[in-house]
Amino acid sequence: MSFLTRLEFFAPCPRGLEGALATELRELSILASDPAFAVQAPTAGGVPFSGTWTTVFVANLYSRIANRILLKVVTQSYCDEHDIYALTHEQPWEQWFNASRTLRVDVTAIKSPLRSLEFTMLRIKDAICDRLRERTGSRPSIDTIEPDVRLKAFITATACTLYLDTSGRPLFKRGWRLDKGIAPLRENLAAGILRLSGWTSGQPLFDPMCGSGTFIAEAAQIALGIAPGLNRHFGFEKLLHYDLSAWKHMKAQALDAQHSSYSALSSTLLIYGGDISNKMLAKATANLRRAGLPMIPLQRCDARDIVAPCNHPGVLVINPPYGERLSVHHRRTRCCGNNIAAFKDVHSNDASSIFFRVFGDVLKQRFSGWQVFALSPNRGLPGQIRLRESTKTVLYNGALECRLFCFNLALS
Repeated sequence: MSFLTRLEFFAPCPRGLEGALATELRELSILASDPAFAVQAPTAGGVPFSGTWTTVFVANLYSRIANRILLKVVTQSYCDEHDIYALTHEQPWEQWFNASRTLRVDVTAIKSPLRSLEFTMLRIKDAICDRLRERTGSRPSIDTIEPDVRLKAFITATACTLYLDTSGRPLFKRGWRLDKGIAPLRENLAAGILRLSGWTSGQPLFDPMCGSGTFIAEAAQIALGIAPGLNRHFGFEKLLHYDLSAWKHMKAQALDAQHSSYSALSSTLLIYGGDISNKMLAKATANLRRAGLPMIPLQRCDARDIVAPCNHPGVLVINPPYGERLSVHHRRTRCCGNNIAAFKDVHSNDASSIFFRVFGDVLKQRFSGWQVFALSPNRGLPGQIRLRESTKTVLYNGALECRLFCFNLALS
């Protein structure tokens, strides 16, 4: 297979960000200078597109929103598990990877009539192993933890699609976040929210509940033009069509661009973070350092007593505490000696209402002209904050259905 062979791909992403991902991929197609890089209309859960191996490199290195970049091997109708075994066995897996590579197979199904996805997964594994043993005399070993090659099967009521995962570990695992808080926000969801907000690097950005620093780290990397995949490895590096010299050249270009933008822009970032917990601020600082970012102003602050970090209106973005994170927030507040008598003898729902009511008052009084974006599973958040949302977008934080509320704070 030629490095210039046209291939088909699918990029899954957090639900609700399909449109944002399609826009990002169109921007990357210009960066790639690959005439075969073509983006199709988004579908539920992701975006189909096509291109060459250059496209594989660009999408994995630069996409901030995709979960993975999947290379489509085949799509075909089926009746039962025997058909899926035959379909898998027909594919020339020996052209993609050696039998010495370890393998993992994952199966996802929607409205499938198959009785057991576990059995279907085993049949797909058997078909690949049987094919390679017949063609090469060896069969791959299975490794469900750190496999060399990952294969994805997506099964609907009538069709089975087989994909090779060119990413390996999920793309939201950038390689810099080791310290996490409770219910951490995934990096690609944070990047997608920043895109939906319309924030640009010339605007102030403030996260007063920054936790381990996901929003501010993603924003700083966007502002400095740092490729999110620059410091990690990918699944395509284990495939036979991997062109090491082309990949090294692309990474060198990305690194040169990072150095240029860092020198020019690192002292002008208008990105600010805060949290009530000194422990979380220490984690955020460590994560920012691992991400290779300049020192971003972080301050210990209670979200009910914050002030605007600069004189110009900007974007305030938060993943506010809820559930266990909210109870931890309250415990931290009690330990800090603030005026929290109202929290001691109330139920958690009452405590949540009090917290957000005070926070909403602070926003109205001190953040005139700002836009506020809040991600929450609580549909009643606007009522608790006592602000009318201008927009709300359904997003999923993992399996948790949330709303991204936008509040436009009027100039006083």
